[in-house]
Amino acid sequence: MTVGIVEEKSITFQTDLRLESGRILGPITIAYETYGILNADRSNAIMVTHAWTGSAHLAGRYSESEQKPGWWNEIVGPGKLLDTNRYFVICSNVIGSCFGSTGPASINPKTGKKYALTFPVITVRDMVRAQALLIDHLASSAFIR
Repeated sequence: MTVGIVEEKSITFQTDLRLESGRILGPITIAYETYGILNADRSNAIMVTHAWTGSAHLAGRYSESEQKPGWWNEIVGPGKLLDTNRYFVICSNVIGSCFGSTGPASINPKTGKKYALTFPVITVRDMVRAQALLIDHLASSAFIR
């Protein structure tokens, strides 16, 4: 059994995130994918994290013709270790990366140009704070069965 066709999603939070460095980053876009359905008491969610530059493409394919499935395709899906019939699996791209979340290639709203080398230093705590925004959003949205 496989996950099948998936869609990368993104959400932009119109908020500022105070970074460990003291700098402010905002608005913040987070690219992510979800698999399965969040239950009513929100107790079946699993957040999968990855290497600094990894994409949120955890499992499945973006189209029938795509040759390369998500990077953990062998363990995510119905009947697999991360069983999407039981769990609501979330994988987000971390801020500061190049796979859709706010990072150096994003437009700095203050200058209208790419952040490039002016992008602030990001720590793991900063990444987790941004992921918490996504988790809070998903927990309050229509993903609940």
